[in-house]
Amino acid sequence: MNAGSVFLLAWRVVPKLPGPLVRGIFDLVAIIAHAARIGGVRQLERNLARVRPDLHGKALRSMSRRGMRSYMRYYAEAFQLPGMSPEQIDARVRAVGVEPMMEQIDAGRATVGALTHSGNWDLAGAWFVKRYSPVLTVAETLEPEELFRQFVEFREGLGLRIVPFAKGTGVFRRLLTGMRKPVSFVPLLADRDLSRDGLEVDALGHPFRVAPGPAALALAGKAALFSVHIHYERLYGDRRRRAGSPWGIVIDFQGPIEAPDLPQREAIADMTQRWVDLQMARIAEYPQDWHMLQKVFTEDLDTDRLARASTSAIAADGEA
Repeated sequence: MNAGSVFLLAWRVVPKLPGPLVRGIFDLVAIIAHAARIGGVRQLERNLARVRPDLHGKALRSMSRRGMRSYMRYYAEAFQLPGMSPEQIDARVRAVGVEPMMEQIDAGRATVGALTHSGNWDLAGAWFVKRYSPVLTVAETLEPEELFRQFVEFREGLGLRIVPFAKGTGVFRRLLTGMRKPVSFVPLLADRDLSRDGLEVDALGHPFRVAPGPAALALAGKAALFSVHIHYERLYGDRRRRAGSPWGIVIDFQGPIEAPDLPQREAIADMTQRWVDLQMARIAEYPQDWHMLQKVFTEDLDTDRLARASTSAIAADGEA
């Protein structure tokens, strides 16, 4: 059975199970995967060691174990989200610093959020669209197609507007048009981009590949850019009872990140670097909730592949 089949089976079975049982099953999966030292766990530790150089040995292993449990918590919640009531979603989410962004939306100005793979972004999106404004975002195409359709239906069922991502389909233009009518919040995951368009920035002293899309979209659409970080927090008392879970999330909004008076490419690079600075400070504070099991730091990447991507980008610029 491949990963796609497992996901499709989970969509059918998990929503029918009691919440505590689902949390227990996914937590066990996380513990087993960590004990088995799968490749993703080893890469997670390499990533964590760069954002938290004080972690090594047993402390690093303990943090990566917490990270895997947080990662599997995200999936457990995602499969259960369609069955959650608005009251449960509201009880599970706490927002910090959202007021400046709401001022932009209330003034009729679309906003762009640049996120990392931290916490539960699907839960955050479901909460935001019910509480504040329409949400427009991108879903990367997956194989098999049936799995991709399931993910799109899942997120559209939460109230999100989805633009499928595939090269050559005018995704940027469709986002630019879609964010204006109705005025929307556009959250984009941007902490991994190994394509020719990926931008190398400094992340706590280490070169790091990220997507320039959020800053580029904000500039092109004259929208405000915000850094959005999500981490888990323990719930207690009445809030825990209303949430139906011992865990909730904190959505931390920072910004807006103002556009500098520079040429476009330099402005995008400047805004992206400032976003990375904000995000890395939060990731260093809540490393267990950064679900990055892939290579993103340049030191870990295939240098030949990056060179080929760079050459392709230069050639494309020349043809333009």
